[in-house]
Amino acid sequence: MNHHNFDGKDIPHIQLNSNMTIEDLVDVYASTGFNGRQLGEAAKLFAKMIENDTTICLTMAGAMTPVGFGGIVKTLIENGFIDWIITTGANVYHEDHFAWGFPVKQGHFDVDDNLLYEKEIVRIRDVFIKYYETLEMEDQVIQKMFQEKFVNEPFTTAEFCNMLGKISQKNAKYPEKSFVTSAYKYDVPVYVSTLKDSSLALNLAIQRLKNKKFNLDFVREILEQASIVYNSKKSGILELGGGVPKNTAQQTGPLLDQILRKEHGGQDYIIQITDARPDTGGLSGATLQEGKSWGKVQDSHNDLVTVYADATIAFPILALYVLSNQKPRKHKRIYKKLDKYFNSLQSDAIKVPDKFAKLLKENNIKLDL
Repeated sequence: MNHHNFDGKDIPHIQLNSNMTIEDLVDVYASTGFNGRQLGEAAKLFAKMIENDTTICLTMAGAMTPVGFGGIVKTLIENGFIDWIITTGANVYHEDHFAWGFPVKQGHFDVDDNLLYEKEIVRIRDVFIKYYETLEMEDQVIQKMFQEKFVNEPFTTAEFCNMLGKISQKNAKYPEKSFVTSAYKYDVPVYVSTLKDSSLALNLAIQRLKNKKFNLDFVREILEQASIVYNSKKSGILELGGGVPKNTAQQTGPLLDQILRKEHGGQDYIIQITDARPDTGGLSGATLQEGKSWGKVQDSHNDLVTVYADATIAFPILALYVLSNQKPRKHKRIYKKLDKYFNSLQSDAIKVPDKFAKLLKENNIKLDL
């Protein structure tokens, strides 16, 4: 793609008025420059993904749910705009507070944390959570859940989150206030990319001290994730932040190509909202174009948009834009199809491409397949 010509669209002299809609605002963003333009193009790409019946994965790093953004995720799930999710344990753990009515309040970042500790207030930037009334109460929910569930048997985090959604749907005071319960209702798999790095796993400790063992089948998990991409006509990701959720979703490409030799090519679309720099070599800031060299994306020149912004600013704009101009989609209900997808990938895994078989033969490398 050649951008080295003076033939782009004219930059408008922007006019705003009180009758403008979110669609008008996105058009304004897309007609400008810098990250405003990127935000506008990201919103339009999100709409394109929905229009093309793309299987869409939402990845969430950081702590989006303590600021209430689980409600936005819930709405997108209900409209069929999110088909599967990879997130942090923190986002699942804190989302459940809203379902059970445990208090989460606005606080302030300019505080003395020694005083907050004395008052049993936990801080996430400018969000306050009560130690006993919220965290300890949530811990009781998780610990009771693990008294019987998943003991001495392999499980995935998708199964864990599905069970949490089922329990909260049945027993919580406000089940409608959780994207995890909506994911359960609409069979949207929710994967926690690093379970042990969260309060979810910390609550397993009390059961482990009672000699109960838990066996997270993380290999099954990454194969399930790859099988979703493998069995999708079009596949895309909406990335809120970077970190492990971002890589977990993107590594489906190398698993299919590098390990299983499927010559798949990776994602068709990716939108990334991040504040991380690309020049430090970290995954969170790595450009989407770089992912092409790993087989993470189909095309390094098209249908990839990065917005350098706080996700709490950009995400509501993207969500409201598609909710305003896209009709609800039929739910793909992927959770109930995971075994089918896994078996499909498993049956094809033993087929070695001719060119790779030739390379193995030339190098005298034998594989026991």
